[in-house]
Amino acid sequence: MNNNRLLYLMIAGILLGILCGWVFGKTMESVSWLGEMFLDSLKMLVVPLIISSMIVGISGLGDIRKVGKTGLITLTYFMATTGIAVGIGLLMVNLLEPGATIEITQDKIPTNVAGKEAIGITDILKSFVSPNLIHSMAHMEILPLIVFSLVFGAVLTTLGEPGKQAIAFFDTVNTAIMKMVHLIMYFAPIGVFALIASKLGAAGGGELFLNELAKIGKYAWTVILALLVHGVLVLPVILYFVTGRNPLVYFKNLAPALTTSFSTASSSATLPVTIECAEKNNQVSRKASLFVLPLGATVNMNGTALYEAVAVMFIAQMLGVEMGFAEQMIVLVTATLAGIGAAGIPEAGLVTMVMVLQAVGLPLEGIGMLLSIDWFLDRCRTTLNVWGDSVGAAVVDTIEKKWIEKGGND
Repeated sequence: MNNNRLLYLMIAGILLGILCGWVFGKTMESVSWLGEMFLDSLKMLVVPLIISSMIVGISGLGDIRKVGKTGLITLTYFMATTGIAVGIGLLMVNLLEPGATIEITQDKIPTNVAGKEAIGITDILKSFVSPNLIHSMAHMEILPLIVFSLVFGAVLTTLGEPGKQAIAFFDTVNTAIMKMVHLIMYFAPIGVFALIASKLGAAGGGELFLNELAKIGKYAWTVILALLVHGVLVLPVILYFVTGRNPLVYFKNLAPALTTSFSTASSSATLPVTIECAEKNNQVSRKASLFVLPLGATVNMNGTALYEAVAVMFIAQMLGVEMGFAEQMIVLVTATLAGIGAAGIPEAGLVTMVMVLQAVGLPLEGIGMLLSIDWFLDRCRTTLNVWGDSVGAAVVDTIEKKWIEKGGND
């Protein structure tokens, strides 16, 4: 199946899923198992893909000084774009004030964030390492796997011929995983249809979704507008001026990954497709894509950080709490850090939002006001997360090539 035909079928699956979920409502929950199979089949590849990609990616960078430069450029891009995204979110929520005319009606902490009140910066730092890698694999805890794989790959480069043989093994594993991605993507149109239809159906269908949207619709549009400003203006400008690439062509070539991210609401589950699109469709070098994209799927959450900033300000506006410049700067810094700490899984932003709310002294009960349409906004922000990661891969790839042209590691 060629890429264009698959893309059209995936878009058709999303549209048909929206139509069926809208019209038939909860009846469409009966097809959720098809969507779960598709999502689980992608998740099945994530752990071996992360480990093999990071080992091959870090070893492909060669000299440790170059690794340091590449890592610095990558993290600078992640921090800068996430900070810009949060700034855009704060600007939009201050201009539109979506919570000014809404009264908070929730007085209980949602069950999926209850017990997370103690989460802090130290917890995010501790999550970088794990005493049990098998446990981390089983629970899709990606950060410690990335840290281990980076160090393991770097050490392999110092072992001479035995190290090269081990790297070659992981390179073969990575190639095999990407072949498996091709097979799974044949199922993608049915999978995305089932995921969208069942989620919209579980929300009660089109009529109930519109009712919920009417209650906090201004908040939803504020989030979507801010996401669009960052995704349609900021990231394409960075892509064009740093790499010289045509943003529209780059976006079109990435469409299978973006449609997958919208349907799955998971950066991690989308990672195999994102790498495939970056390397095959957009000709990003393999070493750049294998280093930047797995890292980005875990720590580069532009959409999540933006959403958290808007949500926190929305809750403050509903409560009538005045948020001055100092408080909003705390939101900017904390949302940026929380976005980095958010796992690439559905609704992770709700959990890390606890950090941001506590940093400015707002009650966690406010999160309950957002749950009715969060499943939809989750898909929108995840799509921006994947778009930001992919732009980052091209940026790092281009800067690396310019370094080489200017004389390597000088």
